[in-house]
This record gives sequence, structure tokens and C-alpha cells, in this order.
Amino acid sequence: MSSDPWGRVDETGTVYVRTAEGEQVVGSWAAGSPEEALAYFERKYEGLVVEIGLLEKRVQTTDLSAKDAQTAIGHIREQVDAHHAVGDLEALRTRLEKLVQKVESRREERKAQRAKQSDEARKAKEELVAEAEQLAASDQWRVAGERLRALVDTWKGLPRLDRKSDDELWHRFSHARSAFSKRRKAHFAQLDSQREDARRVKERLVAEAEALSGSTDWGTTAARYRELMADWKAAGRAQRENEDDLWNRFRGAQDVFFAARSSVFAERDAEQGENLKLKEALADEAEQILPVRDLKSARAAFRSVNERWEAVGHVPRDARGKVEGRMHAVERAIQEAEETEWRRTNPEARARAAGLTGQLQAAVDKLRGQVEQARAQGNNSRADKLERELEGRQALLDQALKGLEEFGG
Repeated sequence: MSSDPWGRVDETGTVYVRTAEGEQVVGSWAAGSPEEALAYFERKYEGLVVEIGLLEKRVQTTDLSAKDAQTAIGHIREQVDAHHAVGDLEALRTRLEKLVQKVESRREERKAQRAKQSDEARKAKEELVAEAEQLAASDQWRVAGERLRALVDTWKGLPRLDRKSDDELWHRFSHARSAFSKRRKAHFAQLDSQREDARRVKERLVAEAEALSGSTDWGTTAARYRELMADWKAAGRAQRENEDDLWNRFRGAQDVFFAARSSVFAERDAEQGENLKLKEALADEAEQILPVRDLKSARAAFRSVNERWEAVGHVPRDARGKVEGRMHAVERAIQEAEETEWRRTNPEARARAAGLTGQLQAAVDKLRGQVEQARAQGNNSRADKLERELEGRQALLDQALKGLEEFGG
């Protein structure tokens, strides 16, 4: 008979293992020595030790599922419980029990982790739905459309929830996208209609602009082009493929007209510039007439200047007032000289002036005699009163005498 601390072999070749519950039969051994029998079943024990160690490592370091781990533990436990090995089987059971607890703990951790991930995914999807529903009412078609596509990609990257919750959130999310797409489609359909209307309006404007491009009625046509431009802006944009072509034709017609007008105006401006130089020289000549010393010669000289002035064409608008003002000043000076001469040589006016002067002179002489008489009589109060009246009549007389001088008197 042979034995060790954990097993023995009796004389019949039966192998036993020692456990807390007593000896348990491991098996029988007919070939070889008892020592070889114990060594064989001890190697089976070592195999179980290695197998448990590998399983412990897998549970600790890999994503081995709890189900697979439990299956592996059950397989090893069956071998331990069957007592087909010699060694400390209780130690193996203890290790297996700890491993079961570890697997259960990992299972609970993963369950909690999955619950947390599910809550986070639910919250993330609810936020996506809320944003999608907000974007569904947006008129920022390009920006909102790109953002909704990005939200779909984000949704696809999130874990699925329970089927009911996931379907409900996806239904809201999908409905928001559909609502936005429907509104965008309606908007662009309306925009296409408006652009078609704008195309028809602009084609009419282009036709009129091209018809006017050869006009020489500069003012009226330029004003009409301004009206056409206002109508163009009010019409809105046509389709892109039409807009540029229509604008190039519209602008081209205007350019033809305004280039022709500019050419004509440039020639006119050059001519008016030369006219201005001529009229400035004539204004210089007219100003040499002043001051008027001989009215007849002055009138003849001004008439000559004015005849040449009238023969000169238009001058630039901004210079017209100044140069014409110079001529008008000379003309007014001659007219004033004529009025003065007329007053001086008018017999009727001279007679009236002489008569008035004589009357005033007689009144002054009479008052002066009355003042002298009142003083002689000692009536100073009356004398003072008469002197004040004398002063007034003398002032009128002086004024009348001055007017009479203008008639050469």
C-alpha cells in the first residue's frame, strides 16, 4: 500500500483522496505501482489547478461573458466534485467559489455599466430629438439641413435602448426630419415659381433696355433706365442659369447708351469750355466800359459786346451764373446812368423841382422874418416855436435844392 497527505492506494489498487468529509474513491489502478497511480491522479489535480488559474486570469483580464465563465466554472466543479484527482480538492472548491463571486461581481458591474450607458444614450437621444424638433421649424435651410444630417450620424453611433423607447424616440426624430424636408421642399418650390416670374419680368426689362440703347433723347432715356433699374431690383432673382445672362444683356444695353451719351457730352463739354473762355473775354471787355462817362458811347460799346455775346453758344451750367452776372452788372450800371440822365434832362420834372424849391424858399424867408419880429417884440416863446418850424422847412429846402442840382440847375 502507498499513500501521501492527500491520498492513498490500497492493496486492491483502489485510489482514495482525503477530504473534509472523509476518504473518497478516486478510481482503481491495475497497471504499475501504487506510486505511479498516485502520481497519475496528482497530475490530474495539477491540471485542474492550471485550468482554474487560466480561468481566473481570463475573468480578470478579458471581456469573458458571465455566462461563458459560469459554464467553464461548472465544468471544472464537476471534475472536482467527481473526486477524479488527488490533492487539496477543498482548496480548489474555495478558489472556484471566489471565482464565482468574482464573475457575479463583474456581471453586476457590467449590468450597472450597461444601465449607465443606456441612461446616457437615452439622454443623448432625447437631446438629439429636441434639437431636431427645433430645427424642423428653421428657415436656415442649408445650415439646418447639414445639422440634421450630422444628428443622424450621431444617432447611429449611440447604443440602442429597449425597443419601445428606441422606437418612440426614433419616430419623433424621423418626424422632425420629415417636417423640415417637407417645409424646405415647399419653400424651394415657391422660390422656383418666384424666380420664374422674375425671369419673365427681367426678360421684358432687357428687351426694353436693348430697344433704348440707341436713343439720343439723353435726359428722358437716362431717367427711364433709372426706372428700369428700380424695376429690376424689385423683381428679385431669377434662376442662376438665367440671372447672369439676363444681367449681362441688361447692363450691356445700358452701357451702350451711356457710352454714347458720355461721348456726346464730352464733345459738348469741350465746346462749352471754349464758349466760356469767349464769354469771359467779352465780360472783361464789357467791364472796361465802366464807369460810364459818355452814355452814348457806353451804350454803343455794350451793344457791340452783347451782339457777340449772343452769338456764342452755351457755357457749362456751373459757370453760367458767374459769367452772366458780370454782364448783367455792366448792363445795370448803364441803365442807372440812363435813368440819371433822363431825370436830369426831363423838362417837366425840372419844372416841378424848380416850383417846389421856390415855394420852400418863400416859406423859409417868411418864417425867418416872423422869428426876427417875435424876437424884436420880446416874444421868445413864439420865436422858439417858429425857429423849430423854420428848421424843418430849411431841411426840406436843402433836399429840394440837391434834387434840382441833378437837372443841372
